[in-house]
Amino acid sequence: MRKVACKREARFRRNTIAFLLSDEEKAQVEARIILSGLPKGDYYRKAILGQEVAVTAGNYMSNRVAKVLGQILEHLRNGNTEDEKLLMELIKQLIEIGQNGNAPAGNRDISETD
Repeated sequence: MRKVACKREARFRRNTIAFLLSDEEKAQVEARIILSGLPKGDYYRKAILGQEVAVTAGNYMSNRVAKVLGQILEHLRNGNTEDEKLLMELIKQLIEIGQNGNAPAGNRDISETD
């Protein structure tokens, strides 16, 4: 029998909410999560509760954008088309960031979406 580190009843957050997304919606959400730099649970809670999820751009954001662009380029060079929808959504989000001057930041890789 698997030993649980913490009983579900003892947790502060013990309720689960699930919902279905299309492939395109999933790619959009995953791209935003990556660029936000937040754990998925935190991102979902903030987004659903109407809290702002953006971080003002700065030097750190410039480095983050460069890192994500490098990862996108690497995936495209390797012919990795499995993540094509996610890559396209990341590119759209990065373009939006460039136009708005505001952006979410983070330090996860695009391969850490699952």
